[in-house]
Amino acid sequence: MKKAITVVLLISIFSCSKSPESYIKHLNGYWEIDEVIMPDGSKRDYNYNDTVDYFSISDSLVGFRKKLKPNFDGSFSTSNDAEALKVIFENDSLNLYYNTPFAQWKETVLGATESKLIIQNQNNIRYVYKRYEPIDLN
Repeated sequence: MKKAITVVLLISIFSCSKSPESYIKHLNGYWEIDEVIMPDGSKRDYNYNDTVDYFSISDSLVGFRKKLKPNFDGSFSTSNDAEALKVIFENDSLNLYYNTPFAQWKETVLGATESKLIIQNQNNIRYVYKRYEPIDLN
């Protein structure tokens, strides 16, 4: 029952979006994984993340994704590694094509709003992200 409710909620949240082109304006920025939904419908919640994903996409629809580790002072630690990506609209979908020296792969953006992002990889695993908000210790 929980799985069905989750699917219905996700569909209703993103069914209001006009088109995959409308997702682009929401992609840039800091995102943390909220949950992962496996192809069989099982899910894993993420209550704590020690890394966040940073997406940067230019007007020419190329960019990168980078893993960052938040520090308590509001800064981030990171390596020099980044996954180059290209945004391509295909068959009414927004696809992200990644290219690194080690691999190439594709992910599909199923929905994007100011506060939520859903990406599905080639193994039909869905990653539900929420917009990253730094922890305020004050």
